Amino acid sequence: MFYFLVSPKFCDLVSVFIKVDAITLYPFVISREPMDEITKNHEKIHLAQQAELLILGFYLMYVWYWWRGMKKYEGSKRQELLAYRNIPFEREAYQHQMDPRYPIKRKAYSWWSFR
Repeated sequence: MFYFLVSPKFCDLVSVFIKVDAITLYPFVISREPMDEITKNHEKIHLAQQAELLILGFYLMYVWYWWRGMKKYEGSKRQELLAYRNIPFEREAYQHQMDPRYPIKRKAYSWWSFR
């Protein structure tokens, strides 16, 4: 069970490094505005990733991959965006967000192949 919430103020609050339009904090998906089906699907993939990594593991790994990307793209004008888009969890979610059946048929730890 998960919940979709709309809270522009919360999204502003967590937009420290990059503008956040939606964020998944298991079991909640909080967005700046009502989400379309593609965004909902993207966030459902994150819910599955978080569940399989027992939530805390996901957040620790997410920060690790983001930090590593920030170091890799240091000096780039698009450093934050490149670091974010190269996080394996995001790569999996972006690649499959158009497939509404993906969260159902996805194999556990599928993000691993995006490292």
